[in-house]
Amino acid sequence: MNVLNLAQMLEFQQRGDDRGHLVIVEGQQDIPFDIKRIFYIYGSDHDVVRGQHANRESEFVLINVAGTSKVKVKDGKGNEAIFSLTRPHTGIYLPKMIWKDMYDFSEDSVLLCLASTHYDPNEYIRDYDEFVKIINEQ
Repeated sequence: MNVLNLAQMLEFQQRGDDRGHLVIVEGQQDIPFDIKRIFYIYGSDHDVVRGQHANRESEFVLINVAGTSKVKVKDGKGNEAIFSLTRPHTGIYLPKMIWKDMYDFSEDSVLLCLASTHYDPNEYIRDYDEFVKIINEQ
């Protein structure tokens, strides 16, 4: 199966009343993995590109809990897709071995990242040409 087809938008349960809203995201229920790591990106200028890597083992869900951003994903075989994160109750699921670029951050953007693994710098592929080579050898 094409890994690009596995990247998908997710919509999370919202609860709320006159006091505000509550969004629930649970591992193995709302997303397809147990959450091992959480980090967030904020203060990125509009023209900054974050990510620019693929992961050998990690899966991610990205949620703009404030503001907006875009995520471009590539499969290393010439296919790509762009997802817009514009609502705090939606996110994008990114499987392992998919190239990701996060960009077009609004001034108030806070991009929450949920990961399936603890941080390991050795599982990151930070050179796109190397990523393409690995994908096409599989």
